[in-house]
Amino acid sequence: MAAAERITVGGRTLRFTNGDKVLYPATGTTKRDVLEYVLRASEPLIAHAAGRPVTRKRWPDGVGTARKPGNLFFQKTLEKGAPDWIETVEQRHSTGPKQYPLLTEAGTLAWMAQMGALELHVPQWRMVDGEKANPDRLVLDLDPGEGADLDDCARVALWVRELLTDIGLEPFPLTSGSKGIHLYARLDGTVTSEQASEVAHQLARSLEQMHPDEIVSDMKKSLRRGKVLIDWSQNSASKTTVAPYSLRGRLRPSVAAPRTWDEVEAGGLEQLEYQEVLARLERDGDIIASLDPPPDRLAKYRGMRSAARTPEPVPAEPATPGEGTSWVIQKHQASRLHYDFRLEQEGVLVSWAVPKGLPATAKQNRLAVQTEDHPLEYGSFAGTIPKGEYGAGKVEIWDAGDYELEKWRDDEVIGTLRGRPDGGLGGEPYRFALIRTDAAKRQWLVHRMKEQDPVRDARKKGYAPPAGSGAAGAADGEAASGKAAGGKAAGGKRLAGKKAGAKGDRPTDLRPMLAAAGDASDIDDEREWSFEVKWDGWRAIVQKVGDPASGGSLRLLSRNGRDLSAAFPELVEALANGVRTGDAVLDGEIVVLHRSGPARGAASFEALQDRAGLSGRQAARAAKESPATIMLFDLLEVGGERLVQQRLDERQSHLDDLVHESARVKISKPLRGSLERILEVTAERRLEGVIAKRHDSRYRPGARSTDWLKLKHQLMREVVVVGWLEGNGSLAGTVGSLVLALPGEGGRMRYAGRVGTGFSSADRDRLRDQLRARTTVPAIDGLPADVARKARWVRAAVGEVEHTEQTAAGALRHPVWRGLRPDKSLADLNPE
Repeated sequence: MAAAERITVGGRTLRFTNGDKVLYPATGTTKRDVLEYVLRASEPLIAHAAGRPVTRKRWPDGVGTARKPGNLFFQKTLEKGAPDWIETVEQRHSTGPKQYPLLTEAGTLAWMAQMGALELHVPQWRMVDGEKANPDRLVLDLDPGEGADLDDCARVALWVRELLTDIGLEPFPLTSGSKGIHLYARLDGTVTSEQASEVAHQLARSLEQMHPDEIVSDMKKSLRRGKVLIDWSQNSASKTTVAPYSLRGRLRPSVAAPRTWDEVEAGGLEQLEYQEVLARLERDGDIIASLDPPPDRLAKYRGMRSAARTPEPVPAEPATPGEGTSWVIQKHQASRLHYDFRLEQEGVLVSWAVPKGLPATAKQNRLAVQTEDHPLEYGSFAGTIPKGEYGAGKVEIWDAGDYELEKWRDDEVIGTLRGRPDGGLGGEPYRFALIRTDAAKRQWLVHRMKEQDPVRDARKKGYAPPAGSGAAGAADGEAASGKAAGGKAAGGKRLAGKKAGAKGDRPTDLRPMLAAAGDASDIDDEREWSFEVKWDGWRAIVQKVGDPASGGSLRLLSRNGRDLSAAFPELVEALANGVRTGDAVLDGEIVVLHRSGPARGAASFEALQDRAGLSGRQAARAAKESPATIMLFDLLEVGGERLVQQRLDERQSHLDDLVHESARVKISKPLRGSLERILEVTAERRLEGVIAKRHDSRYRPGARSTDWLKLKHQLMREVVVVGWLEGNGSLAGTVGSLVLALPGEGGRMRYAGRVGTGFSSADRDRLRDQLRARTTVPAIDGLPADVARKARWVRAAVGEVEHTEQTAAGALRHPVWRGLRPDKSLADLNPE
């Protein structure tokens, strides 16, 4: 492999060197592995670091070993020679202003990986419209001193959670990737960094007073032996914390990884490494997404207007991301005449003021100044803004329509406008480029470009353009308007769709359509819906190009585009034989099915986790010991024809003709009967739930749509209450959680976990008084030592919980308390 190569990430091309260099000697993790991790985790990494200046800790030659650590460089300002497209923000220091990079796109992550930047540190505040905003997060770093460990941090984290919850903050736990735990809570932006620091300091001191033998709030090392330090200082405006999902520069490639509170309560935590974090992202997505939600893109717009004083639309709610392609140019006679050019993007109208209007010829360039995003409703606004209000003057619609997008980056937008026959463009297509020239002043140039056929030009270069609206495409992969090419599937049925273009051996650009959460009440007319099993597995796009036996390829691509093929050789072989055409793209779910017992035929999510990251001999061995099956339920492309604009029932009909089923390849067929009966039967069979799909639904790649609804079962289970653990903080002296068991073999019971949610304050006190104490530890198999040490044992009583599933070890996942069942005795419980 060459020492240097050119890589392209999100349209950015950069030089990547020494990809085989080992950065973590203990595990053999290379620079290329680091690049792959940050790109696959780029979405949540960027979400939690966006708008925050990034300080990097660089190990260009690797972290080294315990005996010989690698050279570490702290890098705050932007390196010399960095690409000019990396966005920066100016920060003032005693030595003068400095430029810090902002993490706005995956290309910037790739460049940081090239520079050996393993740790990315950010403050708890963001830059908003060029100004430092108040913090939007509070953070507490739980750091174990000598003699303390991660379990001690977990115990302290539970105490911190109680206090944060009492003051109306929802905490999110992360194992730090180093030694301890980070706890974040979202702030509303109304307090300063100084105020946030004071709140965190007071909280740390209060907990220290409550638990003086276990907690310290002072940084002095001499005070920390055997205790957990609650470091509150990172809320200072000048301090930073390692970003969620960032790698750490430890001996092993650990990550600052989000965890669930169930994991924290269970104890036995360990720091997670990057492969485990990727598997979790694949399975669960970003479980702390609500900590740093997408910014309200209309906040500035609303702040500049009053709905009571202006006729302009002023929506009260944040914009909802969408995929439309509308545009409008409004002639605006304010203090001076100008034209407002607005393009729909992700649910808002991105707007520029163009003083002289769009250029009429390719020889002209016009200045455009980007203004605040506007609501979509503004696209139809015409009227007079009253004197004294922002933008006072007359607004007319000069032209409007839809546009075909070729490129949208932070510094460049290219597309073709198609307007009204009587509009200012005269009904002729208008191909334009917007090029940012000064980020600080929000200045751009508008350039008129020569009209072209993007599909034709792309095919000349040997690749298909992004699928979507019009010839140039948009994000949802829908077919272009106009007459589509036709083809035939196996069985002779006519297929209509968009010609996909030459693919070569590239992964498909199609991504899974996603279902919205719902319940049975959302189904208005069952005759309009199809119902399928909701399989508890990993979503996969199957791409077959030619015959794999004679030079073609077959890929299994995850929801975020990761290639899963190496981990499932049995599926690659079965699909190569089972898909009766050379070129096809299908959608399905990879599952490992229970082969015996009461859950026979249901998916085992636990068994599937064991396949994560395997390849070669390990994958081949796992394929024999615990073979996977792929449940196919949609056909997106066949013979070069895109089918995403066809109805669901038409696509599924083609799927039946195209696929030969086997033990490893199944078609997930629609279920028969009423929805009520389907839900009842799937619950009895211990299936995760049901997916409801409208018969006429089109396939919207990468989009979440209410045309598909997931109806998940919440299982009910009668359990044995055998003890309780006292709560902490405000719950001291009452029930914090109940210890649960289930009937086991030989008259013994087996541990089934703890339940700490679903109680009111009165419930907790009532249970403390109702449950009759016993003095001996009950005979329970699998009882964890820490529970045995702390629990207050009671005479067995029957209760009921809701839960999502039962693990192989017998514990109930995510239990929620429903109440005692005095009408039931232990003899009434089913051991199964």
